[in-house]
Amino acid sequence: MTTLEQVPFGGAEFVENPEPRCPCVLLLDTSGSMNGAPINELNIGLRTFKDELVTDGLAEKRVEVALVTFGPVNVHADFQPASVFQAPTLVATGDTPMGQAIQTALDLLRQRKDTYKANGINYYRPWVFLITDGAPTDSWQAAAQLVHQGEAQKAFQFFAVGVQGADLNILRQIAVREPLLLKGLRFRDLFAWLSSSLKNVSHSQVGDQVPMSNPTAGPSGWASVG
Repeated sequence: MTTLEQVPFGGAEFVENPEPRCPCVLLLDTSGSMNGAPINELNIGLRTFKDELVTDGLAEKRVEVALVTFGPVNVHADFQPASVFQAPTLVATGDTPMGQAIQTALDLLRQRKDTYKANGINYYRPWVFLITDGAPTDSWQAAAQLVHQGEAQKAFQFFAVGVQGADLNILRQIAVREPLLLKGLRFRDLFAWLSSSLKNVSHSQVGDQVPMSNPTAGPSGWASVG
C-alpha cells in the first residue's frame, strides 16, 4: 500500500492543499424583517464577497467559508475553500433564533478545527461574522457565554454588525467587541471590506497580529460604532 493510499479519504483535501487555513463563519439573519431591499442587497453583498476573495490566489487556498442563516437556522455551507464557495440566493422568512444559530456556528467551527488538528494543518484564528436586523426570538444567554469564553481563550474572533432595527444592547452583551451599525444597506461595502481583511490575514504568518482595515474610516466607510 502506498503512502497516498493510506491517507483517509476525508484528508484528501489537505494532501492536495496543505496551506494553513483561515476559517470564517458568516452568520446571517434572514428573518422575515429582512424581506425586500435588505435581503436583495445582502445577496449582492455575498456575491461581492466571493468575487473579491477569488481575485487573490493565496486567499483562494487559505480562506475557508461556512454559511449559517437564521430564520430558521440553516447550514447553507460547511467549511469550504473560497474557490469552491458559492453564494446562494437567500430568502427572508421566519423569526430570529439567534442563540441557536450562534451555537450551531460555533459547533461547526469546533468540528473544523478538530479536522485541521487531525490532519496536521495549521490555521489562523477563526472569524465569526454576525449580521442581524433584529433581536433574538430565542434564549441567547448561553450563546453569549460561549462567545465570551471563546474570545477569552482566543479560540476565535466574533464580530457583530447591526442593520437598522437591530437590538444593539443585546449585541453588546453577546459580543466582546463593540457592535457596528451598518450605514443604510451597504452590504456590498461591508463584504468588500471583509474579503480585503481576510486576504490580509491569509498573507500573514499564523499567529501574527494583523491590523484590520478600519470599517468606519474614509468616505467609503460602511459602518458607525454601535
